[in-house]
Amino acid sequence: MTSTGEWEGRAGPPLWWARRRDAVTDVTLAGVSAVECAWEGVTFAREAGLPTAVGVAFGFVVGATLVLRRRRPIAVVLVGIAVAPAAMGFLLSVVGMYSLASSEVPRRIIATLASMSLVATFVVMYLQTRGDVEADPKLVVALSGFVAVALTVPPLLLGLYIGARRRLMESLQERADSLERELSLLADRAEERAEWARTEERTRIAREMHDVVAHRVSLMVVHAAALEAVAVKDPARAAKNAALVGDMGRQALTELREMLGVLRAAPKPAVVGSGGSGGPGGPGAAAVVAVPMAPVALVGGAEEGPSLDELEVLVGQSRAAGMVVEMLVQGEGAGAGYAAEVEQTAYRVVQEALTNCHKHAPGARVVVRLAHRDGEVAMQVENGPCEGKADGVGLPSGGNGLVGMRERVLGLGGVFVSGPTDAGGFRVSAVLPVR
Repeated sequence: MTSTGEWEGRAGPPLWWARRRDAVTDVTLAGVSAVECAWEGVTFAREAGLPTAVGVAFGFVVGATLVLRRRRPIAVVLVGIAVAPAAMGFLLSVVGMYSLASSEVPRRIIATLASMSLVATFVVMYLQTRGDVEADPKLVVALSGFVAVALTVPPLLLGLYIGARRRLMESLQERADSLERELSLLADRAEERAEWARTEERTRIAREMHDVVAHRVSLMVVHAAALEAVAVKDPARAAKNAALVGDMGRQALTELREMLGVLRAAPKPAVVGSGGSGGPGGPGAAAVVAVPMAPVALVGGAEEGPSLDELEVLVGQSRAAGMVVEMLVQGEGAGAGYAAEVEQTAYRVVQEALTNCHKHAPGARVVVRLAHRDGEVAMQVENGPCEGKADGVGLPSGGNGLVGMRERVLGLGGVFVSGPTDAGGFRVSAVLPVR
């Protein structure tokens, strides 16, 4: 296998050739060179006093060495130089020099052998024309030099050009293959990032729907249970509870409608990688992969989402459902200068904690604490021992509330802690950095 090309054909070319066409070319040139040298061997045998058959056989073998020009170009050139005194091997010398110059042989070796061939041709031509041409010696020198240059320099320059062009094409092909692999890798990574983004988006949507809808639906169930209990004994309170259930349902539907409106937004295609010239896609080829939209606030945007100022309303809704809730606020500037995502996360933590109290601790006393500190805001929801049945209102639980709260808080670089208290209740605490 040489650097001239790749294997072609199913069976592959014979011996050392890269392609069958190269094998046919070399065998043909070797045959022509063998015939030429055998013809010139007749004259050589007559001048050397050897049998004609010996001269013909010698010339045939010398000319046939041209078949090795791709495998052993140095040997072919040396043979041509060696038989130069015998005035044979014209085609052998020319083609051998071209093959040597176009091969991967170091330049210093090419220069050395080219100089040797030039000198050998000059000497042979000078010796042969000195006695045959009755002219000025300077003319003989000029004629010998012209022949030597004509037989050496053109094939040398052509071989150097072809070799350089071949190496350039191979380099471009390697670059194209490298760019193709790079584009393929970029496309795979883009698909992985897109899949990761889709997974994150599904998780975020599930968490948002849980926090937005579950709280209001839980309050609706609590009010419906109270309505069922007092429908006959206290019609006025039953009517009030029915109105509260209606308000909660409308609020839940409004928030759900806003959420679904955001989800209907189409994803935007994004360019994730590009290649240079020579790639399979041409200059500037790029891999385009559709990725999900950047995270957005599902309920009306981050600016329109719930804030810390609405905690009083949230606590009031739980009080209206019959829960005993106390709210304590420490520090000044409630919500002043806080990022929208910080206020929204703090609101959702308190909201989900109250929802869990409705589900798992009906009748328990609940304390909501909010503290504004230097560089952070802390919230805590703690309920006392449950005075009723934990499943008194039949609220289902999927076990995702605490997970969602933890994901929200940690996503903003905060701290989240939850667990039972020594008094038999449960406590949820979170600290969020305000910047």
